[in-house]
Amino acid sequence: MTMQRGKDILLKLEDPAGSSIFVTMAGLRARTISLNAKTVDTTNADSIGAWRELLPGAGVKSLSVSGSGVFTDTAADEAVRAAFFGQEARRWQLIIPGFGTLDGLMQIAALDYAGDFDGEAVYSLTLASAGAISFTPL
Repeated sequence: MTMQRGKDILLKLEDPAGSSIFVTMAGLRARTISLNAKTVDTTNADSIGAWRELLPGAGVKSLSVSGSGVFTDTAADEAVRAAFFGQEARRWQLIIPGFGTLDGLMQIAALDYAGDFDGEAVYSLTLASAGAISFTPL
């Protein structure tokens, strides 16, 4: 298995919404992608050996993405600001080398800007899935 560089993970936002034109989030230095699946516990008095039982396919799936980087004031930064202030669920793509592409509607749950007087301006954002997410393996 070939190792992958973290900097090659791309986060892209559709701009404008519905256009199928994606802009890459510039300046990202760190990103975390979390896939979650809530389980539905169906354990009852008849469960064999009192072992927990789960109902297959009944849980809620979600995806969250967090990232941070250097503020670059590019077209992607403007699209993020517009999506945040409009509280829009927009289509995002996450391209993970050697794994695949996650694609679907997400909403910006948090957007932070910071900077020290003798350093660069930075930002961080958190995305939350807002609908079905598709996966296309590479």
